[in-house]
Parts: sequence; C-alpha cells; structure tokens
Amino acid sequence: MLGENHSLFNDFPEHQDKIRELKNSNADFKFMADAYHSLDHKIRGLEGNGVPMEDLHFASLKLQRVALKDQLYAFLK
Repeated sequence: MLGENHSLFNDFPEHQDKIRELKNSNADFKFMADAYHSLDHKIRGLEGNGVPMEDLHFASLKLQRVALKDQLYAFLK
C-alpha cells in the first residue's frame, strides 16, 4: 500500500523488545536500523508525492529497503 509505515516495530511487533535491546547494544544493528528508518521515511515521502511506481530510482530504493529488512531480521532470529 502507498504510504504504509514499514517501521521495524510495525513489521516485527513480536520483536519490539529485541529491537530496542539490539539498538542499544549492537552498533551494526543500530546503524542498519537507522538507515532502514531513513530509507522507509524517504520512500513514504515519495509515495505521498505521487512518484510513478515504475521509476527506476524509486524501485531501487524499495529493493534497498527489503535487503536491509532481511539483514535486520537475521539479527532478530
């Protein structure tokens, strides 16, 4: 859905405590989580401004977000 918030807390509600713990104790996780948050915010902004879905740059940003989310989920498992 357009403009949907894909924050880590929204997408992984069962891991909220672990997300907080890792952000405070693991510099790599914090760096990736911060990058993920910034990227998600940017994507939602573009969606809200009507960027065409077939825009290559926009598609690249969404792929980057998915890759980061996969890496972050590996930490949570």
